[in-house]
Amino acid sequence: MKRMLTIMRKELIHIVRDPKTLMLVIVMPVMMLALLGYAVTSDIENIPLAVVDLSKSEASQGFIDRYWISGFFEITAYAESEKEILELIDSGIVKTGVLIPEGFGREIDTGGSSPVQFYIDGSNPTVAQAAQLAAETIGQVASQEIFIENLSKRMGGVDFKLPIDARIRFLYNPNMKRMDFWIPGLVAIILQIQSLLLTAFAIVREREQGTLEQLIVTPIKSWELMLGKILPFVAVALVNVALTVGVGMFWFGVPVAGSIPLLFGLSLIFLLGSLGLGVLISNISTNQMQAMYIASFIMIPAFILSGLMVPRDNMPWLAYYSGYLLPVTYFLEIVRGIITKGVGLTYLWPWVWPMAVFSIAVFFLSVILFRKRVD
Repeated sequence: MKRMLTIMRKELIHIVRDPKTLMLVIVMPVMMLALLGYAVTSDIENIPLAVVDLSKSEASQGFIDRYWISGFFEITAYAESEKEILELIDSGIVKTGVLIPEGFGREIDTGGSSPVQFYIDGSNPTVAQAAQLAAETIGQVASQEIFIENLSKRMGGVDFKLPIDARIRFLYNPNMKRMDFWIPGLVAIILQIQSLLLTAFAIVREREQGTLEQLIVTPIKSWELMLGKILPFVAVALVNVALTVGVGMFWFGVPVAGSIPLLFGLSLIFLLGSLGLGVLISNISTNQMQAMYIASFIMIPAFILSGLMVPRDNMPWLAYYSGYLLPVTYFLEIVRGIITKGVGLTYLWPWVWPMAVFSIAVFFLSVILFRKRVD
């Protein structure tokens, strides 16, 4: 214990002696969370819409009102023809357009059917798909309501209803805020990246500076050295957990539905594994540049395979099972489970135990590899 505390003291001195780096280590996760939060979590709304209303009837106006009331579209231009809509889309002034034909009001009032043409700029598939889904939904709802209203009029004012009243209940994130989905994921990814970088240079730095030989001749054991190098960074990383979760709560307004002490406890297990992985990288690297490349080789797949950006269930089997080799895959489910769903350890256990096994395995692998180098 004494020897391990000596190593911890040595690492803490290195950290304290470089206040600029320490400040950067603490501030960087907050900056990354803020930048990435605004960059990738913005909901698609207020899509610019151009309108051509050739009918100019009460029915057409009511139909148009549905688009801007929905919040998905913002009417930014009125045109007189299809040609004008296409010109507005070509110039980038609007992303969508709707053309209501001249006989729209008459057909609706007489119980007929009238086509409505909707135009979408498909250059950005994300915006285009959101606009398509919103436009189709608005059109279907309007069509159903008009059909029932006309049928009621024909049957002498009888109150008709659709045979199936499908009601949807969202158990978590009832307002469907994308921020509530993205922020917990970004917290996990940012902690993964920083914990790797914090310790990826721990051993290789000693080797390049020529101080590793001094550690080898001391009676300190391999596991004491590894643990002594990891634990000081655990304290720094836990500060980052508090900062990132605090920014998510108070800056982005993402509430923590579950237990904060449980979140910190499971974060500790994750950080031990991630920091241990950084030490493992440092063990197998011969210089700091090599350590950086190996760390990048892990960080880039973490974005893709962990399920942050793309649901893992939709991935090919090779990519799906490769995600289990990354600790952030398990931690991502844990963070979202606690912050978004508010579930406890009983429900998170299928993700907790593999993460714990990973952390222990990585630590012992680091010890074994270092012992081989000592020999």
